Amino acid sequence: MSGPPSRKEEQVRRMLAGGPAPVPAGLAERAEERGERIRRHRRGLRRVLGALLLTAAVAFTLWANAARPWESAPAGVTPRVDSVDSVDGW
Repeated sequence: MSGPPSRKEEQVRRMLAGGPAPVPAGLAERAEERGERIRRHRRGLRRVLGALLLTAAVAFTLWANAARPWESAPAGVTPRVDSVDSVDGW
């Protein structure tokens, strides 16, 4: 680039020449505490969701064992047989 530096370039140069910006006191401690809180929250959430998943799996297993949805329903009506002799084919 030729010509005089623009106003924005001058501002950037002054910012870079000034050195690093001061860090607020206790920033690292606050960041660590916040990270611990987030980690505890996520760990608790994972435990609750895991327990919920386990409960759902146990409930489904108990229901499936009791209802046996893979078996066909028994017939509600059976043919009436008066005597063994009247049945065709016997």
